Amino acid sequence: MAVESQGRHPLVLGLLLCVLGPVVCHAGKMLLIPVDGSHWLSMLGAIQQLQQRGHEIVVLAPDASLYIREGAFYTLKTYPVPFQREDVKESFVSLGHTVFENDSFLRRVIKTYKKIKKDSAMLLSGCSHLLNNKELMASLAESSFDVMLTDPFLPCGPIVAQYLSLPTVFFLNALPCSLEFEATQCPNPFSYVPRPLSANSDHMTFLQRVKNMLIAYSQNFLCDMVYSPYATLASEFLQREVTVQNLLSSASVWLLRSDFVKDYPRPIMPNMAFIGGINCLHQNPLSQEFEAYINASGEHGIVVFSLGSMVAEIPEEKAMAIADALGKIPQTVLWRYTGTPPSNLANNTILVKWLPQNDLLGHPMTRAFITHAGSHGIYEGICNGVPMVMMPLFGDQMDNAKRMETKGAGVTLNVLEMTSEDLENALKAVINDKSYKENIMYLSSLHKDRPVEPLDLAVFWVEFVMRHKGAPHLRPAAHDLTWYQYHSLDVIGFLLAIVLTVAFIAFKCCAYGYRKCFGKKGRVKKAHKSKTH
Repeated sequence: MAVESQGRHPLVLGLLLCVLGPVVCHAGKMLLIPVDGSHWLSMLGAIQQLQQRGHEIVVLAPDASLYIREGAFYTLKTYPVPFQREDVKESFVSLGHTVFENDSFLRRVIKTYKKIKKDSAMLLSGCSHLLNNKELMASLAESSFDVMLTDPFLPCGPIVAQYLSLPTVFFLNALPCSLEFEATQCPNPFSYVPRPLSANSDHMTFLQRVKNMLIAYSQNFLCDMVYSPYATLASEFLQREVTVQNLLSSASVWLLRSDFVKDYPRPIMPNMAFIGGINCLHQNPLSQEFEAYINASGEHGIVVFSLGSMVAEIPEEKAMAIADALGKIPQTVLWRYTGTPPSNLANNTILVKWLPQNDLLGHPMTRAFITHAGSHGIYEGICNGVPMVMMPLFGDQMDNAKRMETKGAGVTLNVLEMTSEDLENALKAVINDKSYKENIMYLSSLHKDRPVEPLDLAVFWVEFVMRHKGAPHLRPAAHDLTWYQYHSLDVIGFLLAIVLTVAFIAFKCCAYGYRKCFGKKGRVKKAHKSKTH
């Protein structure tokens, strides 16, 4: 019995080690530098999963962050910045207000330019204070992190990663001006890859391709204004010449919150992984309050209405037009809205300060989703198979709405120009026309038909970079080429020179042969004719 007992203990221990091995053996220490707002919220599921697998996570954020707070599954370290939380909140709120101002095109451009310049300066000052916080930077250097996870929308994270010599994983939706293409040396042809803010599809007419190219070149000016100061700051801090492309191209793996169900097909690189839909994997039971709203809706069901975390109230006139339209459909509408209730609010419309969006969209009684077409909302609509009425406000939302509309999954409205009747007709269309439901269900089935869940894929690549101290085998040699080598202009020039040299020599040889064969004979004939005369 003693021998048998002794034999069982190693067996049980071995089984435990097999089960716990991936957690115990590969548990590491991760530094996370996020971007406030929805960017941060999209990361929460991944870092919670990483913490559950035994990894220690340190989140580094400004003390004026609006959404980044203490959490149970990470350690928060804050650093002082020269602005207050109220300044950040005002920036978010003003962005929401600006989109409802019906200004001329030129005035909108000027306002946008001033706001971007102001917000960029504020965020740059926060990064500068972080880098110049010698005590904090020394503490980070002594912490022996294994990897950095960061959103490169603000390049402060990549600067810190280069200072600490950490392998880096980027977690993002996309970058302005298609900087992710440039940073990864990914082909990005104008002919069929629509540029951000173009609202083009991948099948473009000649004029749309002209527009695509003009937008691409004009965006370079805006991005230079926003990102070039980070290159200057990085060069001073790292004490070597650094460009924005240097900062962004240092990533081992890019985790992109998109996929080709939402986006158009385009070239990709080996170190890109697509984790679109990572925010809508898990659903929680609804509270009694929301269950009661749904049960009271009867056979007609509900419509979920939210314009995202940045827009909680809108101008009174527009709110009344929306309320009028919502009152003309039989469904119960759950509207996330914190402004003054419109005076014409119908009995079927319920205003709430917060709603469990993904959980409500997953309910079988949900008939439609009114959304601003942010990436989170779009994927939650796709995951749950709910047709959408989209009111894009800013940023990539116009492009997201265009993609869903071209796939027949929803209707897009211009929030400035739409009338109450427009919204009413759009809602009735997506609810009553079965093609919208069929199309979104088809997209949902495509999105869910994958070998690995987005959350598991994100966790795998973070741990992969931890285990292997990076992923240099995925880095293309294009990063080491000059622009003329990348486009083979030197080879083309060399071959062209050879062709021209051979052509020149052949021409000279022919000319010489011609003179030898016919030149003398021609002169003799000419002399003979002279004598005859």
